[in-house]
Formats: sequence, C-alpha cells, structure tokens
Amino acid sequence: MRNDARENAFKLIFEGLFHECDELLSKENLIALKKKEDEDFFQNIMKNFNENKELLKNKIEAHLQNFAFDRLFKIDLALIYLALTEIEFCGTPKAVAINESLNLAKKYSTEKSNKFINGIISAVINEK
Repeated sequence: MRNDARENAFKLIFEGLFHECDELLSKENLIALKKKEDEDFFQNIMKNFNENKELLKNKIEAHLQNFAFDRLFKIDLALIYLALTEIEFCGTPKAVAINESLNLAKKYSTEKSNKFINGIISAVINEK
C-alpha cells in the first residue's frame, strides 16, 4: 500500500536528518513492503529526495519568516521534505501529497504542526 511506502520514506528521511544513514540497512529495519509497486514508489521518493535535498532546503528556508531552519521540529521538516519531494519530483498530485503528510503529522507530530506544515508546503508550491 502506498501509505506504507510513504510512511517508510518519511521515517528514513527523518533518520537522515540526524546522521548519515545506510539506506539499505535502514530500509531492512522498516516494515517490509508487500508489493513491487510500493517498493518502486518508496525507491522513487528516496532517490528524488536524496538528489534534491539541498534545493528543497533552500526553498523551505526562503519561506521561513522569523524562524531559523535549524530550529525546525525535525518531524515536521521530514514531513515537509516528503510532501515536496512527491509533488515536485514524483508526480504525486498536490492535494494527495499534502493530505498524506498531514495525516502522518497527526500520527507523529504535535497538534499545532498541521497548520505549520500546510503553510510551508503551500508557500513553496505556490511560489512564482
């Protein structure tokens, strides 16, 4: 199920915010994906995230007002990275990627995080 692939990608992105991680070892420790399409989707997210992390970081930083990038709650940052990667590089519809990230925020983050995450993602994808 794509939800499992997406959640696994989120966990790996989150882990990578703290240290350089061995993607193969980390992937083995995550819940095994049952379908080939889900594995492909997971791989696509991770490949595109790793190739475009600095670009995404710069876009996020450009939309932070009165807040330092380094002070962002790491769970929220990982969810923002996930949604932006899906929207900008994986062809996931904006509404789907945002909704899925907000659902993960309900599970892993704080009550106030949804508004913040939605605001940053919307600002980045609506920039001209």
